[in-house]
Amino acid sequence: MSEQYNLVARAGSPSRRQILAGVAASLGGLTLAPSIARADSNEISHVAESIHQEPTFKASRKRLYEALTKTAEFDKVMHLGAAMQSGMALGTAPTEISAQVGGTFTIFAGHIVGRHIELAPNERIVQAWRVVDWDPGVYSIARFELIEQGSGTKIVFDHAGFPKGQAEHLAEGWKGNYWEPLAKFLA
Repeated sequence: MSEQYNLVARAGSPSRRQILAGVAASLGGLTLAPSIARADSNEISHVAESIHQEPTFKASRKRLYEALTKTAEFDKVMHLGAAMQSGMALGTAPTEISAQVGGTFTIFAGHIVGRHIELAPNERIVQAWRVVDWDPGVYSIARFELIEQGSGTKIVFDHAGFPKGQAEHLAEGWKGNYWEPLAKFLA
């Protein structure tokens, strides 16, 4: 018996799970090289659209968080926005915003829907967010970071993962349907 085998034998025979894990790790190393070689082909996008905005409001983080996460509060904000003021035909669903992580939201008469991924009260909101006319199953990520700034609050906002070609439209939508009406509502 070799010295190596004696060490294994003393420690006990490897389990079936350990053997399979070892084989999988070995095979994984073999398949890694072709994946790296293909990475430079058109499998990886090097251009991704995203939105980064930093609006500031004359309100506390708590007040801003509530305006974004409480159904009655956001419904008032939403009605001050460009989409609702223009009379756009968005849908008929009522505003509903869950207060729980994993909970859903329906806003802008059902035109925007999603789910809360993270809710850190008065600090951060992260949502899986979508427009209902996007392809089924397509969700973007909207992240609102609330930063105290003097007597007000700055939102460090990032939105990514939306369909290509939508950045300009969505960026304008955030301004006209979130930031401007929020400023009016909180004034």
